[in-house]
Amino acid sequence: MTLKLYSHPFSSYCQKALTALYENGTPFEYRSMEEAGVPQEHERLWPLKRIPILVDGDRTLIEATCVIEYLQLYYPGPVRLLPEDPKAALEVRMMDRFFDNYISTPQQKVVFDRIRSEANRDPYGVAEARKQLESAYAWLDQKMVGRTWAAGEDFSLADCAAAPFLFYADWTHPIAEEFTQVRAYRKRLLARPSFARAVNEARPYRHYFPLGAPARD
Repeated sequence: MTLKLYSHPFSSYCQKALTALYENGTPFEYRSMEEAGVPQEHERLWPLKRIPILVDGDRTLIEATCVIEYLQLYYPGPVRLLPEDPKAALEVRMMDRFFDNYISTPQQKVVFDRIRSEANRDPYGVAEARKQLESAYAWLDQKMVGRTWAAGEDFSLADCAAAPFLFYADWTHPIAEEFTQVRAYRKRLLARPSFARAVNEARPYRHYFPLGAPARD
């Protein structure tokens, strides 16, 4: 039975799952939230209405990290996105959580605040989110010394997370020139064919970005 991914090309968490699928050339049906009727289908499957979700027969997987772990278990490909060695896998999972919680979460705080009416905005919360991004960039800059990818020399689940989250974070709160390791890592991610494909598929939707998409990348 064909896997179905309910997704939107411009969503960072969807791009995380898509990068994993594209990395291994895993066959799937793309159920885009832009298509008529798909949001209603999606809501019936997942009433919380968050994307992505992966449907495999009568099984529905929520959360991008769980989707990727499921793919590794049931639809493995030539690129192993989670190491067999449990100690190495722990490092991958730790870095995955870092990108979700300390890059994506504050980045989205800034973006979602802009969507609110001016009366309901949270300047203090936005300032704190920007501070957290600065701290996260600084920590990651040290962590990436001597590493090609987030958890070492092999592309992994952690890089599937890093790619879209650093991509949009730099649009939201630019990565300073001093963070040379982070900037170089982001560039490597953009050159990775699996993520480059996800970025290109999202280009028609850049007008959705509330802060205004920069004329780069």
